Amino acid sequence: MIFAGRHLTAEQVADLTADPSLTAGLLDREDDVFDLDKAWHGIHFLLTGSSWETSPGAGEAVLGGDPVGDDLGYGPARLLPAERVQLVAATLREVTADSLRARFDPAALLAEGIYPQVWDDEDFANYLLPNFLSLQAFYLAAAEEKQAVLLAIT
Repeated sequence: MIFAGRHLTAEQVADLTADPSLTAGLLDREDDVFDLDKAWHGIHFLLTGSSWETSPGAGEAVLGGDPVGDDLGYGPARLLPAERVQLVAATLREVTADSLRARFDPAALLAEGIYPQVWDDEDFANYLLPNFLSLQAFYLAAAEEKQAVLLAIT
């Protein structure tokens, strides 16, 4: 299971809303798709303290949005409108490496069944933090362009 995300213009959102079958095609284009690999679940847990629940702002960065289109294998993709992307980006901007590190506990991730369920002390600096920083940049860029975000776990 990997996380895929893509910025969408207002025109693309309108097209997708009119025809949700476009979802899979929008996420298949490698050059336009952001890949968070398997770090998605660990990052979500560090941001929310929950395995699957979301919360407004940074808590929607990975599993937020409204379902759109068909099941892509692990549920449908989700669409975060540009207005919500602004909130996600603003709150992600405030998250620091130190605040995330303080929440990182490999035993807790394993106990909660956080995918991929092979956590150790080295995973924060070597895997989760670099992927979080990429996710943060992904949202900040979308917010600057006033774009929506399409998210999926595939």
